[in-house]
Amino acid sequence: MAETSITIAIPSIGGGSLLAACLDSLTRQSHSRFEVVVIDNSGTGAIERELEGKFPALSLRVLRSPRNVGFGAAVNRAFETSTADYLATLNDDTEAAPGWLAALAAQMQSAPDVGMCASQVRLLGKGTLDSAGMLIGLDGSSKQRGHGEPPEKFARPEDVLLPSACAALYRREMLEDVGLFDEDFFLYCEDTDLGLRGRRNGWRCRYAPEAVVQHHYSQSSGPASPLKAWYVERNRLWVAVKNFPRRALVFVPLHAKIRYGWHAWYMLRGQGSASRLPEGSGILELAGMAVRAHWSVITHLANLRRKRKAIRSTALLNERQFLRLLKENSISDREIARL
Repeated sequence: MAETSITIAIPSIGGGSLLAACLDSLTRQSHSRFEVVVIDNSGTGAIERELEGKFPALSLRVLRSPRNVGFGAAVNRAFETSTADYLATLNDDTEAAPGWLAALAAQMQSAPDVGMCASQVRLLGKGTLDSAGMLIGLDGSSKQRGHGEPPEKFARPEDVLLPSACAALYRREMLEDVGLFDEDFFLYCEDTDLGLRGRRNGWRCRYAPEAVVQHHYSQSSGPASPLKAWYVERNRLWVAVKNFPRRALVFVPLHAKIRYGWHAWYMLRGQGSASRLPEGSGILELAGMAVRAHWSVITHLANLRRKRKAIRSTALLNERQFLRLLKENSISDREIARL
């Protein structure tokens, strides 16, 4: 089978040695028909200057943003300047194994209704998984499937809900069908939103265990930080309001309260993501973030409702079918708080 053309989009703010290692790993890909587009989100052009004349073995372009436009907007700019069959997204703090791109392309070509592919993303230096696709919480949260588990437990290609955009592949036809990343999200959960829109329109997602990527986890904002907590909490609500069926949407507040309770329980025991926030970021600060996140739904409700209506107008899965899909790929409130 002939190789398909792929554009690899890599947004970056800081550049440096992590980005260099990422690009170096792409020089060894067994799949040869691809280009790399680095989106310089520094706002200064520093990354563009840093990469000038570097990596001659790659077909490399740099798109310069006047400011940090966020992950989704950066990837969208790369897609808009591309004519490739597929769009790959890659974090600048990852290193791809030589067979990464070929493995993703093989799964994408396995059936015409495969619109997305998920990589096997490993935590660099730990020997455990970051993600093998994504799961959805019934409060709109999303979490990495298999996070912290041995890769051997996820060694079989299979359908999953959606990919982590840390290292993913998307079919051009799917993106033209459902639209690109929602730029209003800025950071986090934009891949969940895009994946759910794709699934609602009948596109499948395949997990490619041979598409291995090593990840320096959350280098841009830290593995647990107030910045990340704010965007994740706000955006999981936006995901739910935009995408969830009505009968699931009414239970989002209940599932959120249960998750908050588990966060507090684990935090008091020094466990879970909330306990890894910087010193001084206690339960009261987290409660404040939650209040502001819910207020953002009110202030953006008209826009969210407009987007929800557009999604429903083209959906191929009805509400019952989509709700079944969410439940089959769900993660419990307690497990979200524990990870």
